[in-house]
Amino acid sequence: MTVTRSFPPFDLARLLKTVFHPKAGERVAILIDLDDPAAMAGHAYLKDSSLSVQRHAHAVFYKGLKQGGAAVLGLQGGDMFAYAKTGGSNLDLPDAAVNEHGDTVSLSRDVYPNYDIILCVSTYSATAPLTAFSKEYGFRGATLHGLNPIILESGLSVDYDEVSAEAEKMRLGMTKADAVEIDFVVGTRAATLRVELGRQEAQKSHGLCRTAPDIANLPAGEVYFVPEGAEGSFPHKYEDGTLAMMHVSGGGIKDIELLSGDHAVVDAHKAKIAFDPKAADLGELGFGTQVLPVSGRDIQDEKIRGTFHLATGRSDHLGGNITPDLFKNPLNASHDDILFSPTKTPEIQAPQVRLYRNGETIVLLENYREGPYLQKLLGV
Repeated sequence: MTVTRSFPPFDLARLLKTVFHPKAGERVAILIDLDDPAAMAGHAYLKDSSLSVQRHAHAVFYKGLKQGGAAVLGLQGGDMFAYAKTGGSNLDLPDAAVNEHGDTVSLSRDVYPNYDIILCVSTYSATAPLTAFSKEYGFRGATLHGLNPIILESGLSVDYDEVSAEAEKMRLGMTKADAVEIDFVVGTRAATLRVELGRQEAQKSHGLCRTAPDIANLPAGEVYFVPEGAEGSFPHKYEDGTLAMMHVSGGGIKDIELLSGDHAVVDAHKAKIAFDPKAADLGELGFGTQVLPVSGRDIQDEKIRGTFHLATGRSDHLGGNITPDLFKNPLNASHDDILFSPTKTPEIQAPQVRLYRNGETIVLLENYREGPYLQKLLGV
């Protein structure tokens, strides 16, 4: 997937103005996650070179707001708080946090009710819990986990009015589908997964977050569905490179077959979903809408046009009914994206992705590229 477009220099004020349309006097806060939130005092965490995401949060967002960005937009605050790392994607956040002075504060008492815009620049995604808190406390915000220089120079430098318009074209072209089928090939093994969509209205992550309550996931740019059921199989590549085949029935993973790699990895996953079956349920099917460079971080790479992703677990932040209280172990109540792309999963081919609607079969993607339908829809 070669990127042939160029991007303007990153401009914090332009990004915040486009995404939020902030009103004069609105208060903005920044959240980060740390192994030890006490290192927030005096920004001591900056001494740790391994904390690249948090250092970007300070250099780009904190300093950017404090050194004139807030004034340009008429915003107040720019205060920064750290909470303890959750250890997983979209797990509920702790309430305790530490401010720049080293004081322990309560997010629910001191932050959520007192800021209009909250930016969360973290190691692990906090989209699901912050979406719930935004509805409870009435703020809006953005989650920007895994931030790196490539994302700053591309996915956060785009015009989100244009991103929104492109995402809407794809959304309208895919909405009200009966189902999507995905063909996979791994080595000599072929598999197909059918995801039932029940003619639901497709949703979009498009980066505009101008009325509260709402949370944008940045970089944005995807069309997604909450599955109503699923049957078949799909391959999965674990972080250590282990490959397995997920056998799906009734909307969730019922068995896992090792293809190559570490048997212990598969056994651990089997044990997790045996104990917490909701961790095996498919909670999302998403398609990227943007033309972007590969960043090495799923938060951007799943937004690249031609890629697609499934997710297991929590889906309440997407309008689904898989909520944290349905999990026996709170640490299993995550929303885990499974990205398929030529760079993230080169071992996994995806010859075709088909959408079924009104008795018609529409080829969406072929080998991680737009099919004729999407090409015509997007004018490419």
